[in-house]
Amino acid sequence: MKLNGKKVLITGAAQGMGGTITRTLADEGAELFMTARTREPLAELAEELRGNGVMAAFQEGDATEENDVITVVEAAKSFFEGRIDVLVNAAGATGPIETPVWEIGAQDFTDVLKKNIIGTFLPMKHVLPTMIEQRYGKVVNIGGGSGMRGYRYRAAYSSSKWAVRGLTRTAALDTGEYNINCNAIMPGIVETPRMEKLCRVKAEKRGVTYQEVYNEYVDEMVLRRVTTPQDVANAVIFFASDDSKNVTGQELLVCGGWHV
Repeated sequence: MKLNGKKVLITGAAQGMGGTITRTLADEGAELFMTARTREPLAELAEELRGNGVMAAFQEGDATEENDVITVVEAAKSFFEGRIDVLVNAAGATGPIETPVWEIGAQDFTDVLKKNIIGTFLPMKHVLPTMIEQRYGKVVNIGGGSGMRGYRYRAAYSSSKWAVRGLTRTAALDTGEYNINCNAIMPGIVETPRMEKLCRVKAEKRGVTYQEVYNEYVDEMVLRRVTTPQDVANAVIFFASDDSKNVTGQELLVCGGWHV
C-alpha cells in the first residue's frame, strides 16, 4: 500500500468527493484525522473506517476560522503522536451559479474566496511548521479546472481556484528546501451532489432541461465522460505518496479533457 502508516489530515473529509478521497486514502494504508464543519458525517465515516481496521479520528471545525484550525491541527498532532505526513485540503464551496460579474453580490464573492482560499491557506499555515520540523511533508490542495481557464458566469468560483494555484506554487517555493511537496489537483466538473445542483440551477435560470445542461458539459470534454470522485481520489494518492517525490508546485488536471 502506497501510504502505509502515513499520518494524513484531510479537510472536507466526510461528504461528496471528500468522502471518496478519505476512503481511498484508507485503502492505501493511511492513518486518518478528518475534519469538516458538520460532526455527524465525520462520526459516521470514522465508525465505518474503524470497523474496517483503519486508525481514524475526527474533530469538527471550520477551515476558514483560525482558532478552529489550530484546534484541529493540535488534535491531529496529538492523535498522530506529533507527526503529520500529508495534508489534503478538500473543503470548498460553489458560490453563485449562472451569474455575471456585475450581478454577484460583494458578500457572495467574498464568501467564496474565504471558503476556497482562506480555507486552504489556514490548514497549510498551521500544518507546515510540523512538516518543516520533521523535514518531510505532502500538501495536496483540491483546486478546480476553472482555475486554469475562464468560466463564464462563475467569476467568484473561478477566481478562488486561480488563487489556489498561486498559493500552492508559492508554498512549494517556500518549503522545497525542507523536503515538502505542495501540489494541486484541478478537477473538472465532478459527478457529485454539487454537480446536480449546478446543472439544476443553470437549467432553471436558462429555461432548459437538466439533461441539456448536463450534456453541454459532457460535450466539452474530450473523453465525453464526467469526472468521478474516484478519479480525483486516485490523483490524491499520487501526490500524497512518494510516487510524486520529485513533483512540486504543479497542477494536475483531472477533467476528461475539459481544458484541452
